[in-house]
This record gives sequence, C-alpha cells and structure tokens, in this order.
Amino acid sequence: MCGIVGIAGKSPVNQELYDALTMLQHRGQDAAGIVTVQDGRLFLRKDNGMVRDVFHTRHMLRLVGNFGIGHVRYPTAGSSSSAEAQPFYVNSPYGLTLAHNGNLTNSDEIAKDLFRADLRHINTDSDSEVLLNVFAHELQALGKLQPNEDDVFHAVSAVHKRCKGAYAVVAMITGYGLLGFRDPHGIRPIVYGERDSSMGKEYIIASESVAITSLGYTVVRDLAPGEAIFINSDGQLFSRQCAENPKLNPCIFEYVYFARPDSRMDKISVYKSRLRMGEKLAAKIRREWGEDHGIDVVIPIPDTSRTAALELANNLNVKYREGFMKNRYIGRTFIMPGQSQRKKSVRQKLSPVELEFKDKNVLLVDDSIVRGTTCKEIIQMARDVGARKVYFASAAPPVRYPNVYGIDMPAKNELIAHGNTVEQICDLIGADGLIFQDLQDLIDCALEGNPELTAFDCSVFNGEYVTGDIDDAYLDRLAQSRNDGAKTKKTENVTIDLANIQEE
Repeated sequence: MCGIVGIAGKSPVNQELYDALTMLQHRGQDAAGIVTVQDGRLFLRKDNGMVRDVFHTRHMLRLVGNFGIGHVRYPTAGSSSSAEAQPFYVNSPYGLTLAHNGNLTNSDEIAKDLFRADLRHINTDSDSEVLLNVFAHELQALGKLQPNEDDVFHAVSAVHKRCKGAYAVVAMITGYGLLGFRDPHGIRPIVYGERDSSMGKEYIIASESVAITSLGYTVVRDLAPGEAIFINSDGQLFSRQCAENPKLNPCIFEYVYFARPDSRMDKISVYKSRLRMGEKLAAKIRREWGEDHGIDVVIPIPDTSRTAALELANNLNVKYREGFMKNRYIGRTFIMPGQSQRKKSVRQKLSPVELEFKDKNVLLVDDSIVRGTTCKEIIQMARDVGARKVYFASAAPPVRYPNVYGIDMPAKNELIAHGNTVEQICDLIGADGLIFQDLQDLIDCALEGNPELTAFDCSVFNGEYVTGDIDDAYLDRLAQSRNDGAKTKKTENVTIDLANIQEE
C-alpha cells in the first residue's frame, strides 16, 4: 500500500508535495520520496523513514521546479531497502520518473520479457520499476523526438495490455508534462483536482481527496478505471480512456481501514461508510446475541475503528468510551514483519485507561482482524486492568485470503481466519465472544454512498480475484517470496540511485 501525488503548478511545488505526502502518511510509513523537474533536469530525494525524517530544509531547497511527484510507501512486492523507495527513474526515453500504488500480479513474467525482448535491465525486486520500464519501452517504441498527448495515451494503452494487477500511477515525462493513470479494474484509488492561480490553472493528482482539498485545490473527480490524464508543460489537461474493457472494482478494504475518514473515493464518503458499518454491526449483535447482550461499554481500538464503534454504541444504547490511549509514533502493526515485533509494538502503541475496564463487560471494536496478534494482545491488556468479560467485534468480515493488489498480507498461514471458524478464532484471540461483519452488509455500507457502483474487489474476504489471473500456484509462490520469514532474509545491500540528494 502506498500514497502517490503529482502536481503541475505555476510556481515551485516542493512544499506542496511535502504537505500532500504528510496528508497521505497513513498510506505508507516505511519510505518517502519526491522528484521535481526544472529546465530539463530532475531533482530527487528519497529514503527510508517518515516524510518528516526524509526531507530536511537542505533537501527541500534543492527540489526546485513547478512540476513534481511524490510517494510514501509500505513495502509490498520487493524489499524494504531504500533502493526501492520511490519515485523510480529511467533516462530513456526523455527521462521518466514514476510513483506507483498497487501490485502487478505478472511482474516476474514481464521482467523476463523486458530483458529478453525489450533489452531493459531491472535492478530491484520492485514491480514499480517493472511498470516504469514497460511504460518507457512502449513510449520509446513510438520513436518520437517530441511526443504529444496521443503518444502518451498510446503508451498507457500498451501498458494496460501488458500489465495485470492493481496500479494507480503518477509519472513525469521530462520537459513534456505530468501523467496519471489507473488500472482497468480501478482497484487502487486516484483522484485529481485543480486550482486557479494568478499565473493560470494548476493541477494535482493524488491517492485521496483529502490531500487535494488540504492544499486548497478543488476536487474534480476520480479517474475512471483504465483512464489516463496528461497535463503538458504548458498546463493543458487532456484525458482519455486507454483500456478496452474497463470495469470499476475498487478495493473495499480502503473503506474499512486504509483511507482517511475525511476522504471521498469513487463518490463514496469513507466516514459515512464507516458509520454504516457500525449500524450493521449493531443490528447483527441484536440478531445473534439478543437485546440482553450484557455489554456495559463499547471501546474502539484507535484510530480507524472509532467511527464504526461510536455508531454501534449509539444503536445499542450502550456507553461509548475511549479506553485506549494511542502513541502516534508507532507504525501500523499488521504490516510489520515478525510476530514478536508486532507484539512488542502493540504494547508500545496502546495504553489502557483502567477505570473504563475494571469490573465491566467490554465490547472492543476494531476495523478488521488480520493476523490476530494485535487483538489478542489488546484483549489480554483489557483483562489485565480488570475487565470482567471482553467481547470483540470486527467491522469487516474475516480476512481469509491473501491480498495480491498492494497490501502486504500475502501468506495464507499468517491470516488467523484462514481455515478457522469464528468460534476457533474467538478461542485463539482469547475473547469471550466474537462477531464479524457480514460481507454483504459491508458491501451495502459502501454501495449506499454510490449506487452506480456494481462491484468491489473483496478478494481478501471471498477469494475472488477480479483480475482473473490468480490461482493456488500463484498464491503459493507469493507466500514463499513475501512471508515474514522471507522478508527477514532480504538483503539491504543494494546500490541506491546515484542521482538521489544525499546527506551532507
């Protein structure tokens, strides 16, 4: 999972790119990068760490230019090496830079083709570097000294034909303009906005609407699946559908967990969808546990479950209390490699308020249960401070299948729900009772915000992969290469981009 942003401005964009990345920091806390262009030269700074750690004043001063793109990352395909921090760069043709959110599902196959047929060298394990080189090859194959928007869209169409999986992309063609495009299934989010300045219209492309509105831009719309937009160096915007059979299947996990609640995605308010998740959960508790459910207090596990938990409590006429205080300087635990690291991090991240638990029957509400490490530790923490009974509610259905489209939960055996019943999961996490959202209820929660939508990517819940190219053999290979054990063995001794602005 990553956050991307691109700005075509009329004045220096370095600070705005930085500010946008801070608004997208929840989408990636492992690495960050910005590249700008001025007078045909690219200026790049990227490294491991949070945005505030990667960019200091000396770096920002060198990121000159009115066009630029930025990226924040969690490592998915590839390693967590700083060499794989984005944006990526290739010099031919024209000088291309690219930032990508998502995962290609056929990157290994394409990488071999790039070497054998396209004569291009791939230096990292990142599928984003593969995607960049595919785009570069298709653009170069046109043989144009001065490409126009038609050439750019033609290259994007070729990318759609070769690349499978999920990808929302921002890219720059040095001297020619800023490009954004979305995969034919629209799995990962991307939206654009505009703003009038004294020197003309400025444009921004980003993963979430909140990064656009926070900078004073007006949201225009989400990119359609398969669509590309191109803003040339003169500030003219062009858009075109570049896929043959596009169909919108946005990732439903965005509404559950990834996105900020103040964002809108594909015309759906994330906040409102989470409110409805709480309503549906309350109705299910009434159906399955009855009116005499015995719950004294509803306590959310901060932050993403707060909205659903509040509405759940209101609908059950039960007290809502903030029972956990969050240390905001700890990263998202489900994505950390290694169970021991995750366990330690949970205790560092959350501290219980004892008086809200002592001698009470507590319903803890979380957005989802992935590996189960977090909720098991939290349930024990609640018991340690005196809770009489601890029930647990998940605003999402059981996560039973690996995610292959840009979220790092690739191995079946690392998912607590895989192969286990609800009762077994309840025993494993140590709860007195466990309830999950029904999948259809979850879909309805999102669909209510945009009735025009017909389907979502719900593969982590139902195992139905919308790209149609995922089988058991693929999932087995993925688990071998990207499970916790494999991650710890990845080498970090990789040569980083020599053009990167380094520490002095």
